[in-house]
Amino acid sequence: MPAFEFQARKRDGSVVSGSVEAADRSAAVRLIERMQCIPFRVNAPGGSGDRTTAKLEPTTSPATRTKPKAAAQVEKSVSANLAARSAASATEPRVSHALRLLFTEQLAHLLGAGMTLDEALKALMRRLKQPAIKQITAQLHQDLVEGRSFSQALAQMPRSFPPLYVNLVQAGEASGALPEILRRLVVHLTEVKTLRDKVKQALLYPLFLAGFGVALVIVFITVLVPQITGFFDKAGGTLPLPTRILIEVNKTLVSRWWVIAGGLVAVWLVFRALTRSPAGRLAWDRLRLRLPGYGGVARHRFYAQFARTMGTLLRNGVSLLRAVELLANIADNSWLREKLLAARAEVIDGATLSAALTRQGIFPDLMLDMMAVGEQTGRFAETMELVADVFERELNGKIETATALIPPVIIVLIAGVVGMVVFAIMSAVFSLSGSLRVRAT
Repeated sequence: MPAFEFQARKRDGSVVSGSVEAADRSAAVRLIERMQCIPFRVNAPGGSGDRTTAKLEPTTSPATRTKPKAAAQVEKSVSANLAARSAASATEPRVSHALRLLFTEQLAHLLGAGMTLDEALKALMRRLKQPAIKQITAQLHQDLVEGRSFSQALAQMPRSFPPLYVNLVQAGEASGALPEILRRLVVHLTEVKTLRDKVKQALLYPLFLAGFGVALVIVFITVLVPQITGFFDKAGGTLPLPTRILIEVNKTLVSRWWVIAGGLVAVWLVFRALTRSPAGRLAWDRLRLRLPGYGGVARHRFYAQFARTMGTLLRNGVSLLRAVELLANIADNSWLREKLLAARAEVIDGATLSAALTRQGIFPDLMLDMMAVGEQTGRFAETMELVADVFERELNGKIETATALIPPVIIVLIAGVVGMVVFAIMSAVFSLSGSLRVRAT
């Protein structure tokens, strides 16, 4: 069989080179991965076939093979490059969840087909058309060429790749199963995207309906009511109380709309100022979880995402303490983040995760009981995935209930406002017709 020369990265981050005998290039890549190495360069046979099947030799960097002065220049160049990258991180393009999923899925396919990481990134640079993801892919490839591991390159782009993503890739590099880890990461990102889409779809139609209703009432009061008011002024007579209230509301909206708009802006600015402080943000995030309707959906979304992500992290070799820390860092609720960090501190002191979370009071009893069973049986990761299935079903039920109930409630409220406007107008009409009859007699 032909011998393929390769360069790969070991679990400790060191780079090794050698050769493997395999039937073809894809088989050679798989052999290297079985040695718990991540190949980033595999060359076609170019010489004798008497090499050993798995010969690994430490690879020194170009800087160590040059003269000391040249090595210092190389190190200075690398340091300057890192400083420039840090300065440019603020202007780094941000990749959306959908583009991150596309990038991960394409990379998993290419690595699974037998490409090295170096070749896969080159192929993605040609295939991906979106400017942001294309630029990030090119930078990842450049970092790989400069000697960094894939996880190190990803860690330098926190706006595009969160810590959870980086830690899973790091676990894949350590285990020598990066393609498999990326495939699991694709499943995880798909499930998270599906969950987010369900929540957005549940809130989109009610928000659209409410906005349309408010616009309809404003147009009705500011356009139709003035015309009817002019008719009543010409007819004379005393208007009923509901009609006078409607006319005053109309005058306020027309002549003092800027006061109302300014008041709303002031309320919004005060709210923003309060929620920017740690104490204010903590109180608001806690209140959000207790709001009727929205709070139930938000809580079950957190339960499902926590369990699904925890199961994924543990299955891929991330430690429990690191997994809890990652989940706390990516939580979009400061109150929940503090509770998770407090639970992690108890786990460090020797408590089980289920017991620590029970004392924090952020999860329902069913979820905590299932977690305790998983800890006792030694199948915690599988149990967390089962918990995720349970609460995703409950989340779907709450979303369906909210989708079914919110639109009728909004319609009733809009109908009530319109009904009051119509009642005020019809009262004036009846009053006017009654006065006309009196005058006729």
